[in-house]
Formats: sequence, structure tokens, C-alpha cells
Amino acid sequence: MKLFNFGGKDIGIDLGTANMLVTLKGKGIVVKEPSVVAINRKTGGIVATGLEAKEMLGRTPEQIKAVRPLKDGVIADFTATQLMLKNIISKVCKRYNVGRPRVVVGVPSGITEVEERAVEESVLQAGAREVYLIEEPMAAAIGANLDVGEPSGNIIVDIGGGTTEVAVVSLGGIVVSHSLRVAGDELDEDIVNYVKKEMNLSIGETTAEDIKKEIGCALPLMSETTKEVRGRDLTTGLPRNIKITSEQIQSAMEESISEIIEIVKLTLEKTPPELASDIMEKGIVLAGGGALIKNLDKLISQKTGMPVYVAEDPLDCVVKGTGKTLEDLDRLKVVLINARKRR
Repeated sequence: MKLFNFGGKDIGIDLGTANMLVTLKGKGIVVKEPSVVAINRKTGGIVATGLEAKEMLGRTPEQIKAVRPLKDGVIADFTATQLMLKNIISKVCKRYNVGRPRVVVGVPSGITEVEERAVEESVLQAGAREVYLIEEPMAAAIGANLDVGEPSGNIIVDIGGGTTEVAVVSLGGIVVSHSLRVAGDELDEDIVNYVKKEMNLSIGETTAEDIKKEIGCALPLMSETTKEVRGRDLTTGLPRNIKITSEQIQSAMEESISEIIEIVKLTLEKTPPELASDIMEKGIVLAGGGALIKNLDKLISQKTGMPVYVAEDPLDCVVKGTGKTLEDLDRLKVVLINARKRR
């Protein structure tokens, strides 16, 4: 596909384990889809990406494989990641008449140099003029309107699909950070296992995710809520409906949420005293899908003794951060992992 330059609109991408978001300068968020790609095993071509591909998970015929190319915050399948990136960028470029854009990609903070190159190459092959990489917690901090360039400390807790990333940022850099492979996907798994063990019912990850979103909580709710769930009875093998309560889901997720809180506390313990006093005053900011779990902010506040705030539009913080970085690239270049330019 030939791409023409119509004023060089820039693109920001959040390459998340669960979702891939794309922002276009002047248009805002133009793509928000699950990070799933369906590939034809024989031809190696793309059958579908995003929501359409997610609906194929576990349901594909032999010649098609539907995969989530990112797992636990890292790239698990290079080829599928490259295909997905190229497909999405090409679609955006075609739909909005964008040619040779500059692209900033939010990547997991534990990314290796090999993975960095794989992401860069994919984006360049899709027609980008320049590619910049930014660590997701830094992008989330920028997207949450924290002034990362100031000589004072801010702490961001980004609870994504595959990882929870906690970072203290100051003067355009990450001072202390910890990454934990316990996040949204793990919480879904906790719910699947709880329902299996306590109710003898088998449910899928998508059902577990719906339960988490609707009635999941970190502390008891003012009034307990319930949800009806359908699954497969493990004794009879037949479909069965059950009612599950918010209290039961709190219990199911308790251990993983405790691990997330411990990593927040560990990061605070490692923070230099000068920055710790800034954080005490400003509080902890939560971003990512996990920030939407009811009462999680209250529980973290209880356990740390600090004020905790949920960022505005927590799901969009990373992609918004990539967009803001592009808007002020000269000032924010310091936050980028790389500044490789290829024309």
C-alpha cells in the first residue's frame, strides 16, 4: 500500500496485553480493540484483528489460529505482534489519509532490546517515518496529567491486563519502578478457579472478565450485588446457571490484590526520602483497567496511609500519554527509550 503525506499526522499507540489503543493527532483515540489477532496457518495472512479476532478465541477451525501476541506484559509471539501492528497502523493511515507519520509506542517497561527492535521494525514496515518507544508507566503518568518533567516525585500504579507497573517519576525519568505479572488477566483467572472450586462450574475467561467488571470489588460494597452466571457443570457436563455475589468475587481476588498492594509498598520503601515527601503530599495515582475495580483505591489508601486517586479515563492513560508526548516531542524526548529516526 502506498502512503501519501497529507501533513504528517502523528500516531500514538498503547501496545497493551489486553487492549491496543491508537490515538491520532487532532482526532483523539481512533482505535480501541482487544490485542488479539487471527492468522491463517497456511498463508500466514491476517484473518481478523481486535474484537472480531477475540470472538474467535477457542472457536477457530484448524487452519486459523487466534492468539493474544502479548502475554504478561511482554511480546510472546513476534510474528503475530508485527502482523497486528502493521494491520492496525495501515488501517488508520488509510482511513484518515495519513502518510509517513511519526509514531510513539507505549511498551512494557520490562521489554528487551530484541523486542524493542521488533516493535520498531513492525511500525516502520507499516509506513512510519520515525518510531519512538516510551515505557508504559511513564506514558500513563503523562496521560494522567502528572508533570513528569518537574524535579518532584509522582507515583503511578498502572494495572493493565498482563502486568501491574509501579513507577516513581521525576525530572523526565523513572527513579524507582517495579513490575509484577499479576494484573487483570490474573484476576480473571482467580475468578475462573474460584467458581470451579467452590461451585463446581467451568466458566471461560471472557465470562470471568465480565464478572470482575460488573461486581468485582477490593472491599465490601455498601450493598452487596449479585450476577447470574452460566457455565458447564463439572459433574454432569451440562450447562447450569448460578448466582454469584460481589463478596465472593472479593474473596476470589483477595490474594492477587494483596500482591499488587505489596509491590506498591515495596516501591514506596525504595523511594528516596525527598521524593517520598512529595508523594505523601500528592498521593498515589491509579491507571489501567484494574484501577476501575470498586474500592481498590480505598484499600490501597488504607494499606499505605496515603491518599489514592483514580486517573481520569484510566483505561486511556497510556495512549493519551503517547499522544501528549508527540505534541511536545522536543520537551518530552527525555522520556523516550529511544530516539531513532529513519527517513
